[in-house]
Amino acid sequence: MKKSIHVVHKKGDWAVLREGAKRDSSYHDTQADAITVARQTAKREGIELFIHGRNGQIRERDSHGNDPFPPKG
Repeated sequence: MKKSIHVVHKKGDWAVLREGAKRDSSYHDTQADAITVARQTAKREGIELFIHGRNGQIRERDSHGNDPFPPKG
């Protein structure tokens, strides 16, 4: 299973990080810049994107994987 990618507020900047990675992928001055980079990676790799607010809570989630529509069940 591929690892998801997250945009989080960290050390006064916005960081793009991959689940399970030891280091952050990149840092950005604005959340919008970080989201743009993270979304490109998520689309290219077909993975989930999680966007966190300043408080750390997930405020948006975007799936670029192979989600069935309509959902099964």
